[in-house]
Amino acid sequence: MNAVRVHQPGGPEVLRVEELPTPSPGPAEALVRMEACGVNFVDIYQREGIYKMPLPFTAGSEGAGVVESVGREVADVKPGDRVAYTGALGSCATHALVPAARLVKLPAGIDTKTAAAAMLQGITAHYLTHSTYPLGPADTALLHAAAGGVGLLLTQMAKMRGAKIIGTVSTEAKAALARGAGADEVILYEQQDFEAETKRITGGRGVQVVYDSVGKTTFDKSMNCLAPRGYLVAFGQSSGPVAPVDIQTLNQKGSLFLTRPTMRDYILTREEYLKRAGDVLGWIAAGRLKVRIDRTYPLAQAGEAHKALASRATAGKVLLIP
Repeated sequence: MNAVRVHQPGGPEVLRVEELPTPSPGPAEALVRMEACGVNFVDIYQREGIYKMPLPFTAGSEGAGVVESVGREVADVKPGDRVAYTGALGSCATHALVPAARLVKLPAGIDTKTAAAAMLQGITAHYLTHSTYPLGPADTALLHAAAGGVGLLLTQMAKMRGAKIIGTVSTEAKAALARGAGADEVILYEQQDFEAETKRITGGRGVQVVYDSVGKTTFDKSMNCLAPRGYLVAFGQSSGPVAPVDIQTLNQKGSLFLTRPTMRDYILTREEYLKRAGDVLGWIAAGRLKVRIDRTYPLAQAGEAHKALASRATAGKVLLIP
């Protein structure tokens, strides 16, 4: 098998394809022949050493493919099943050993590329809109990176729940994508002050929740966009980490709530994991949720895929295709 390996933290150049022995599954594992591997910001944080990883490791934690073999304790999937997963390291490879509890069978009509593009970002959008701050018809949300992979999915889910979405994007082309996903208002943050625009759009009231995956460059103004008792959901840091926060700021700005969620705490049980993944894949199969794949790369160009994602030039999902 071939795999994208990291032997030391660093830039995209540390990603190298290596030939490894194809492993056999342990008792509760399955060997999956990968057909598509998702590329996410968490992969960049792991590669750079921001998230500490045991070295060396195979990059990636999301993908889809076909089960080739299973361990003796595995009953939920069998060889030949088309499956997808997230939350298990080592997906950027031709084959991956995956805990069987992480595998989700694909509904008919969903191809493996779409499934690989939907798992991590779809489940993230699901827990953000349904659990971290459960959106409803009375809510207005400000969403940064509204044309990104999570942003396009989150916008669609927010509209399913009846909420109003104000999205920020960098270009007119991305604005069109955000509107196509259902955004009610779109702010071009390189031309407009998103704080001033949000206050204008809301008549000075502010929004009930800000979904902020950008971090350093948006955090302070995001807080200023909130209505009293509003929620700042900081779920990423594409522009860099946020400086330490004085909690007195929260009461001074309106008894605000601040949370830094991560997916693992919203899929604590297999039942919860299957529920969220089932909703996402079911909505895709039913045509209610659209997944946009921005671009694909072969494994040998994993570094280029990381560069494209980090540049924030993409709109939708980036995949590696073994």
